[in-house]
Amino acid sequence: MFSTSFPWLTTIILLPLVAAFAIPLIPDKEGKTVRWYSLGVGILELGLIVNTFWHHYDLQSSSLQLVENYPWIPQLGLNWSVAVDGLSMPLIVLTGLVTTLAIFAGWKVTNKPRLFHFLMLAMYSAQIGVFAAQDMLLFFLVWELELVPVYVLISIWGGPKRLYAATKFILYTAAASVFILVAGLAMAFYGDNITFDLSTLAQKHYPIGFELLLYAGLLISFGVKLAIFPLHTWLPDAHGEASAPVSMILAGVLLKMGGYALIRMNVEMLPHAHVYFAPVLVMLGVVNIIYGALNAFAQKNLKRRLASSSISHMGFVLIGIASYTELGINGALLQMISHGLIAAALFFLAGVAYDRTHTLMMDKMGGIAKSMPKTFALFTAGAMASLALPGMSGFVSELTVFLGLTTSDAYNSSFKVIVVLLSAVGLILTPIYLLSMLREVFYGQQDEKLALESWMDAKPREIFITACLLLPIIGIGLYPKLMTQTYDVKAVAVAAEMRQVLPIVAQPKSPIYSFNSTAPQILDSNSL
Repeated sequence: MFSTSFPWLTTIILLPLVAAFAIPLIPDKEGKTVRWYSLGVGILELGLIVNTFWHHYDLQSSSLQLVENYPWIPQLGLNWSVAVDGLSMPLIVLTGLVTTLAIFAGWKVTNKPRLFHFLMLAMYSAQIGVFAAQDMLLFFLVWELELVPVYVLISIWGGPKRLYAATKFILYTAAASVFILVAGLAMAFYGDNITFDLSTLAQKHYPIGFELLLYAGLLISFGVKLAIFPLHTWLPDAHGEASAPVSMILAGVLLKMGGYALIRMNVEMLPHAHVYFAPVLVMLGVVNIIYGALNAFAQKNLKRRLASSSISHMGFVLIGIASYTELGINGALLQMISHGLIAAALFFLAGVAYDRTHTLMMDKMGGIAKSMPKTFALFTAGAMASLALPGMSGFVSELTVFLGLTTSDAYNSSFKVIVVLLSAVGLILTPIYLLSMLREVFYGQQDEKLALESWMDAKPREIFITACLLLPIIGIGLYPKLMTQTYDVKAVAVAAEMRQVLPIVAQPKSPIYSFNSTAPQILDSNSL
C-alpha cells in the first residue's frame, strides 16, 4: 500500500530544492562541509530515482505512470500534476547521473561555495520537474525556474566574458519561453473546457491554422533550448565562459529539454501541424549537422569547438523526431541520452585541461599528452564516442536515426536520398574536426610557458567522474537494449500516432511525402 500511495515523483522533484534551503544553516567557513552535504544530497537523489523506477515503473506500458495530481492554486487552474512515461523516465535518470557528477566536478569551488551548491541543487529539482510536469502552467514555471540558476552560475563562476554570455543566455531563453506561456494559455482557453492538463489539451481539436501557429511558437521556444539553427548562437558563448560543472549540465541535460518538449508537445499534442512541419524539421536537422560541423573547424577555443559539435549532433534528434518510424523516434531518444553522456564527459575533461593549462585556446595547449597521459586517454575515448566509433553509444544512436529515415515510407525516395547524402557530409566532417582537436591539444611540441609536470595529470576524483560517464557510453554501444528497453514501447506508440495522422492531413500530390495507392483524405480547417 505504501509503495503505491507514496508520492515518489513529488519527493524526487522537491528533495534537492528543500535540501538546498538548508545550506545557509550549515556551520561551515571554508565550504568543505557544504560540498559534502551537496554531494550527499545528489547521491541520495540519484539513488531514489533509480530505486523508484526499478520497483515502480513498468517498462511494458506506454501510458503515464506514477501519476500524482494535487490542486495547487485552484483560482488559476494550476495543479501539481506530475507523471512519467518512456519519454521522460530515461531522461530523468540521465539528469540524476549528470547533475550528481557535476556537483562532484565542482568540488574545488571556493568562491561563494554555499551559493554555488544551493544553485546546483535548485537546478537539480527544476530539471526533473520539466521532464515530469503534466500541467502546462507547471511546466512553464519549472522551465523558467531552471533558467535562473544557470544565469547566476555562468555570471559568477564563468570566464572573462561571463556577464556577456550569461546575459545572452537569459535573453534568448527567457524571450523564447514567452511562446510556451502564450501557446499554453491559447490551448487552455480554446473550446468550452478550460484546462492546463497536457493529456486533456492533446485531446482537443484545434483548427489547422491555429494549430500551425501553436506549433510554430513552441518550435521557436524549444528550438532555442535545443540549439536549432539559427536560434543557437547563445550556446557557444555560454559554453565558452561557463565552468566545467555548468557546461556538463548545459550539454548533458538542458539541450535535451528541447528535444523532449518537441516530442511531448509538438508531436503528441499538435500532430496535424506536425505533418506540415516534419519536413522542415528534417531540413533543419541537416542544416544543424553540416553547419555545426563546419563551424567547429573555425573554433580555436576548445569548449566552443565542443559546443559547435553539440549543435551538429542535435541535428540527428530533429531528423529522428520527423522520421515517422519507430526506429527514428528510438534513435532520437537514444541520441539525446548518448550525447548527454558524451558531451558531459568531454566538457568535464576540457575543464580538467583548463585547470592545468589555464587556457582553452588549442594552439597554446599542444603537446600536453606527455605530461597528462591519463587525461589524454580519457579525452580520446570521449572523442571516439562523439565521432560515432562502433562499439560506443554515438554510433548506435546515429545509425538508428539513419535507418529510421531510410526505412520510412512517409517520404519519397528523392527526399530521403538528398537528406542522407547531406547528413553524411556531417558524418565525414565530425571525425576530422574532433581528431584535429586531439592533435592540436595533445600532440606536437608542448608550450614552454605551460610548464606541466606528470603529477598534474587527472586525479582519482576526475578519473572516477569520467569513468561514470564512459561506462554507460560503452555499455549502450555494446548492448543498446540496456537503454532502448526503457522507451521502446513509448517510441512505438508515438510513431503509430504520427503515422495515423499523416494520411489524413498531407496532400496526395505532396512533392516530399510518399503515399500508397489509396489516396489519403485532405484535411480542411473545418474538420478540425
